[in-house]
Amino acid sequence: MKHPAHMSAACARWMLSRTLRAACGARRGHWAPAARLALPRDRPDVPASSWRWSPFCTAVDDTEQAAAPKRKTKHDPKAHGTIGAVGRRIPHREVQVISETGENLGTMHRADVIRVLDERGLKLVLLSERKDPPVYRLMSGKQIHEEQLRLREKQKAKAAPVQVKELTFSSGIAPHDLSTKLKKVEGWLEKKNHVRITLRSGRGGSAVNLDTNLEQIVQQMEAMVGFVSKPKAIRDGQAAMCVLRPPSAKELSQKQKNKDDPSQSDDSTSRAPESRAAVPPVSETDTTEGSTQRDSDANKTLT
Repeated sequence: MKHPAHMSAACARWMLSRTLRAACGARRGHWAPAARLALPRDRPDVPASSWRWSPFCTAVDDTEQAAAPKRKTKHDPKAHGTIGAVGRRIPHREVQVISETGENLGTMHRADVIRVLDERGLKLVLLSERKDPPVYRLMSGKQIHEEQLRLREKQKAKAAPVQVKELTFSSGIAPHDLSTKLKKVEGWLEKKNHVRITLRSGRGGSAVNLDTNLEQIVQQMEAMVGFVSKPKAIRDGQAAMCVLRPPSAKELSQKQKNKDDPSQSDDSTSRAPESRAAVPPVSETDTTEGSTQRDSDANKTLT
């Protein structure tokens, strides 16, 4: 006779087998031990509707949706303040190409772009991937280095707040002291600071045209400067004030362009003969005639 504990265990296994067989849609009269029964996920012939709501399964919410895939953002090198060559592996089939001089070469196949790179010894830099087609530029190694320095300086300028230095002196300042103060101003400007200069009238000095005097003082500086605020009279004309800043890249390029422009030197050269023409030089003929006349007069006197 079997022990009651063994009988209760056998009954439990039998009940479990019957329940699983009914839930999984097994045929009548077929019996298998619970340990050998295949779960619904292992039986592809069992529809999901037969086991989804079984007491041994977890309910699934039909409204649950799969997580949306992350959208790939396009790379913009200028957004991160970096620039670099992409090499020969151009990910786009057709690209818009800008030459090293800024000329638009139009849309080119990447094979043609690589051929141009090899012929000219240049590098390819991504300018904008957001456009269709993406925009690339041909650049030399020197151009890339200069652009990296420019972007680095631009980032530093954005990160650090601009400091405003102040300098005050009177209109009766000695030339040596004025030169020392102007050199100090140039040092502040080299460090990308702004400088507020105040020129006040001296004791017993005239307070007329202080703004003009201040502008003339600024023009004595050797370094090029820009104005945040141009010289103007303040304190009812008893002083003048201006705010200086470092020159922008556009202003520096314009100055260099004017310096390299030969038309200005031609104008100065053309003006020089005109000034000299105001006082006509003495020619060799005039000198000779004058000496001959003096000799004849001397001979008449002797005779």
